[in-house]
Amino acid sequence: MSTPGDARDPLFERELARKLEAQERLDDADATYLYTRARLEDLERWATEGRARFHAPARATYLIMRIINYTNVCVAKCDYCSFYRLPKSPEGYVLPRAQIFEKIDEILALGGDFVGFNGGHNPRLRLPWYEETFAAIRERYGDTVEFYAMTVAEMMYVAKLCKVSYAEACARLKAAGVRWITGGGAEILTNEFRARHSPLKYTADDYMIAQRAILDAGLKSTATMVIGFDETVAERVEHLRRVRALQDETGGGLFSFLSWTYKPYGNELGGQELRPEDYLRHLAVSRLYLDNVRHVRTSVLTQNQNALRGLRFGADDFDIPLEDEVTQMAGATINRDIDQVLAQARAEGFEPVFRRVARERAPAPARAPVRLPLA
Repeated sequence: MSTPGDARDPLFERELARKLEAQERLDDADATYLYTRARLEDLERWATEGRARFHAPARATYLIMRIINYTNVCVAKCDYCSFYRLPKSPEGYVLPRAQIFEKIDEILALGGDFVGFNGGHNPRLRLPWYEETFAAIRERYGDTVEFYAMTVAEMMYVAKLCKVSYAEACARLKAAGVRWITGGGAEILTNEFRARHSPLKYTADDYMIAQRAILDAGLKSTATMVIGFDETVAERVEHLRRVRALQDETGGGLFSFLSWTYKPYGNELGGQELRPEDYLRHLAVSRLYLDNVRHVRTSVLTQNQNALRGLRFGADDFDIPLEDEVTQMAGATINRDIDQVLAQARAEGFEPVFRRVARERAPAPARAPVRLPLA
């Protein structure tokens, strides 16, 4: 879908190059051209220049982390999901707290300091379950470990289930020791895409309202995106436009943008995997269009070695995941050889530097639109 088709337009490209050199904001037509007609080698060069606005050219940061899939019970019934089980399924589970602690202990033993929580829309898990679980983690580990407590989508579901506002849910989670609610569950942020593939979940408009509430509560968040379903170029651009607008409105409240690729195995939607070069193209477009997002992250989880090539297409950060059942059940493979992954980054010309998350205390974001300065 994202392979360049029509012949290049020299006049359009000249104006596009001028905009990029002058660091002018790209519009939707520019992004569409980059997706559909620009040469991959030009995208690599432009994205590298855009990356250099914020980061040293030969340096990339990384995390060692794991996703703790605390429950697979979910009532959303997204057709692209291979992980969920309905409430009465004998294969459904909720991890006991002791097992959650074991998973955190293992990541600490391997030198990591970060975990993310990702589960399902489980009607048996109410807000107090999350409050007690996260408070217990904070009490046990203090500041030696940091965690993404929930995704935006999970917070939305729990708030609606318990009949509280997004603001109240965020305030209660914050009081329980939560500092991050990640932007997971975004997939493609258009109402049309959601109606096609996850009509029971939420609209894109509602998602943006919830993420604003997270930032307004003084919690930190990220932007995410999944590509390779049946989304159109216009839908990809709309997703990026929503992210950029929220970043403007919140004065840089989103820490990073992470995009990964849909895995088509074991689910209702099926299909084929996105070509590696199409992922690189998307990374480059994201870096160039999201001119107010400092960190663009590449997905080792779904792209493996190609993800490290993505450092040459605008990405500056990656994680080395040790577990994520959601994507593994859909066909993702995980390389637990940390040294090998780091060697692949070096082979692409980048020195990987461990990025510590625990004990970091970023200041609360300003409340006026801001353009990030040059590096």
